[in-house]
Amino acid sequence: MDWASTLSAISEKDLSRRQVLSAFGGGGVVLGGAKAADNVLIGYGVLVGTNLHDQDLSAVAGERLEPSPFETTVSGHEIQLKENKIRVQDGDSWQEIPLSASAAADADQLDIEFELAGQPLRQLVSDLSAIEADEYRFEFLGYEDFFRRVRGTETRPFTVEALRGDRYQHVEPSVIVSFSGASPEQPKAVLEGLVDGFRDETYYDIPRYLAGSVEDNILFGSVDLRKHFRTPTEYDAMKAGETAGMFCYEFTWRSVEALHSVPAHQQDVPIAGTKVFDERHKHVYTGVASAFEEAGELVIPMTFVDYTHSTLYDDLRLRWLLGEGMEGYDKRHRATDIYWQP
Repeated sequence: MDWASTLSAISEKDLSRRQVLSAFGGGGVVLGGAKAADNVLIGYGVLVGTNLHDQDLSAVAGERLEPSPFETTVSGHEIQLKENKIRVQDGDSWQEIPLSASAAADADQLDIEFELAGQPLRQLVSDLSAIEADEYRFEFLGYEDFFRRVRGTETRPFTVEALRGDRYQHVEPSVIVSFSGASPEQPKAVLEGLVDGFRDETYYDIPRYLAGSVEDNILFGSVDLRKHFRTPTEYDAMKAGETAGMFCYEFTWRSVEALHSVPAHQQDVPIAGTKVFDERHKHVYTGVASAFEEAGELVIPMTFVDYTHSTLYDDLRLRWLLGEGMEGYDKRHRATDIYWQP
């Protein structure tokens, strides 16, 4: 192939998806297939590397665990976490308490004074100061075990809200209901409904993946091939048929937006979605976390789901290779970083 003329042609005009792939012929497919095999088969501890079951996941998850600013409304009062202070609306003014264990009595007093359901101020003061002092523990579980474990515990929805932060785009709950067939007040049903939603409305963008393989491994980033394949991936774009496939990080962002579309204290199991990055395989998938108190200790349970896998295994008949459904807490996944906010 005359790479110089191909590069020139790509640089000079906006080519279609089909034209870009045709320009590289079978070489891109072979390279993309080899890269895909490497991404799926190698580095999970069979020959080299590690996986979620073998890693010190507490260290990975705890590295970036910290509360983030948010605001919500409880019993008619707006509550904010801002600049290491908790603020509660008192008419036209605000009452403030610091994020410190020593402020527990003040938090109790304000919870009672404003008749705040669920004692959100006490919860935030207690749990966020525990996180600051590293006085908590993680539990990592499979998908079904995660929800069985959390149900029936003394959940901490306002702590979950602080772990979410407010950095993801807000999506109206009605949009999530339409897309997943489930209310975001029931996050387990939403997580499962997203599997069919993504399969019905979009697909994994294999042409963009192949173009990226050529860009990274043959052209060494000298030309942006991926731009010829990018389309909007928001929920309205998917429903309107404007989305020409999605990548792993786009599935992840959409799933976290779905989980965060209602306040955590309105969910039957309060959930914070996280972004999990695997540097070895250049892969992103979804972490699902909650929080509860047990015997005076703050516990943060987590599981993992992967909509790239649940979409791809039907598209390419790869069920034997990728496993069943969206389950992510297995030996086919690893984590380099867990981001509680994007």
